[in-house]
Amino acid sequence: MSHRDATASNWHKSTFSGVENGCVEVGSAPGIVGVRDTKLGTNSPVLVFTTAEWAAFLTAVKNGQL
Repeated sequence: MSHRDATASNWHKSTFSGVENGCVEVGSAPGIVGVRDTKLGTNSPVLVFTTAEWAAFLTAVKNGQL
């Protein structure tokens, strides 16, 4: 199974994204989180992170480190 297949069924777009605004979508599967560009939809390359990496990223954002 590819990373794209693993995350394809569970994508979520930010509620702050407007209809015409570009944003990212986040998808997850057991143990991984995928991020893709909403402008490209299913044709977008997917950046894949472990759930631990994603949690560390979110913590850094919430703490103002990024």
